[in-house]
Amino acid sequence: MKKIILASASPRRRELLELLHLPFTVVPAKGEEKTSANDPGEIVEHLARHKADEVFTLHKDALIIGADTIVYAEGEVLGKPKDRDDAIRMITTLQGNTHQVYTGVCLKYTDEAGNVRENCFHEKTDVTVYPMTDEEICAYADTEDPYDKAGGYGIQSGFTRYVRKIDGDYFTVMGLPVARLYHELPSFTS
Repeated sequence: MKKIILASASPRRRELLELLHLPFTVVPAKGEEKTSANDPGEIVEHLARHKADEVFTLHKDALIIGADTIVYAEGEVLGKPKDRDDAIRMITTLQGNTHQVYTGVCLKYTDEAGNVRENCFHEKTDVTVYPMTDEEICAYADTEDPYDKAGGYGIQSGFTRYVRKIDGDYFTVMGLPVARLYHELPSFTS
């Protein structure tokens, strides 16, 4: 079996990949997350590809898994909030509405014939948030939770009380569509 490397520092992605019971190591990509793509699906695939490419240059003998997640609301990409005001702005945009969470994944490896292979894909999940009061928004922004997550919230943590429903894969919202990843993995990983 080929060595598997997760090109992400996200503890959530690490936990989700562990669900597949495959041995892997973590080598976080460190490059800037920039893309010229405009479509949310293309954005996350491009960013996941950049991460996979960066780590692949150092580990050409491994299967690299790059991943990236964005929140898309009212025509705007919501990344990680810069500060409290930005977190409040994002949560205010999400409350009482339905938004989309996109997670892109890119698998990069060298096959048995020595050819470099790449498989990039994305999943989208709709998330509907209950209306929130200004006090609830500010109280949530005063926790540590919003600041390392796209859209300023974590569905698996304190924000869960405000999630009315999801339509799609829950793990896509957490940052890694585990079932889709499992079915996209090359046969040499099993």
